[in-house]
Amino acid sequence: MNHIIRMSVLLLLFIHNPSVFALEGNREKPQSDWKMGAMDEAQMQKMKELGSPGEHHRALDPLAGRWNHTVKWWMTPDASPAVSTGKTVNSWIMDGRFLKEEATGTAMGQPFEGMGLIGYDNVKGTYTSVWIDNVSTSMMTANSQYDPASKTFTEKGSFACPATGEKDKPYRAITRIIDQDHFTYEMHSTGMSGDKEFKTMEITYEREK
Repeated sequence: MNHIIRMSVLLLLFIHNPSVFALEGNREKPQSDWKMGAMDEAQMQKMKELGSPGEHHRALDPLAGRWNHTVKWWMTPDASPAVSTGKTVNSWIMDGRFLKEEATGTAMGQPFEGMGLIGYDNVKGTYTSVWIDNVSTSMMTANSQYDPASKTFTEKGSFACPATGEKDKPYRAITRIIDQDHFTYEMHSTGMSGDKEFKTMEITYEREK
């Protein structure tokens, strides 16, 4: 029945607008005939440069690999931290344009799974990232800048908080590359109190031997 409906729709399109099918002939034309509108050679070269990974992407290289991680997080500034451990695998995808993070472990005594992407946006001039996991239905998004002198990424972003109901809760985070086998991630936000910022999470990474 689906094939009959599809053929009927195509027939109606042809009767009322035969030009719809004129594109079929254009598909045989060489790519050079399309010219991507009015884009000239210089614009095409610029597009290629902005679409290719470069030195800013290489700054993420120390984070690639397999890691053992330890997570500490605080619900309030004066509380003792909850602690959990797990594993993280960071790997390059899309021909070196994005670093994909895959984390597994536990959170609040339950199995935890998370995935993130980070890359340098040549057009915006900033690192952009997104994070999702199995304890939330929201995406955490952020922009970052890198300081090569201190080997530090400074991140600012927001997320929807299921604990407080805030739809756009701001946070900041710092990723420090200690050496080739260690780096840390610190997250700061207002927590559940919503008044004063404090360190809500700390993750230490050690390269898997």
